[in-house]
Amino acid sequence: MPEDPRLERLRDAVVASDKALVVAAVEAALREGLSASDIIEKGLSPGMKEVGERFARYELYLPEMMMAAEAWEQAMALLEPRLLASGVAYRKVGRVVIGTVSGDIHSIGKNIVAAMLKMNGFEVFDLGVDVPASRFVAKAEEVGADVIALSALMTTTMPQQKALIEHLHVRQLRRKYIVLTGGACTNQEWADSIGADGWGRTAGDAVALVLKAVSQSGRERQS
Repeated sequence: MPEDPRLERLRDAVVASDKALVVAAVEAALREGLSASDIIEKGLSPGMKEVGERFARYELYLPEMMMAAEAWEQAMALLEPRLLASGVAYRKVGRVVIGTVSGDIHSIGKNIVAAMLKMNGFEVFDLGVDVPASRFVAKAEEVGADVIALSALMTTTMPQQKALIEHLHVRQLRRKYIVLTGGACTNQEWADSIGADGWGRTAGDAVALVLKAVSQSGRERQS
């Protein structure tokens, strides 16, 4: 059976990393009778998955992937009110608070991971760079996060990842969150030594790790 051209148009617009094209495709699909949930799950999500796969194969580069992520967010801004009005819950895989730790202002790797998490159905709260442990925890508590993801690109800031875990222990919140680490200076041995739940070598590894961790914890979000 041939693919629905409306869904194909949505997927192709996302793969093109063109925000205006994605918005136009979403608006056209709505006019043509597609439901918001089908637009997301059968049109946009497959497109985002393809973007992620092409990025992993070095067929797309960071600017294109970030533009695709922006297009996704613009589309969701149009569709989420319709989902709420219809009473249909759009399943989110989980909520992630992510940032670069205190004293570190590197953002590229963190931005890639955040974009790829969004593509895989996570609700992502990006705190930016130079984020203290207390702010990570405060945001996780505020939004009901499942995962706290910590990036550190310098050996001098690696201890801030450990400080976050210690902060959780002091507040008796450690068991509440999956804590994942990453960054060029980090490794699995480091993650194990500080009691993190996992470590991602690449952005793709990090996303796979988050998916696995949330799945194993049995958590699932709806909005």
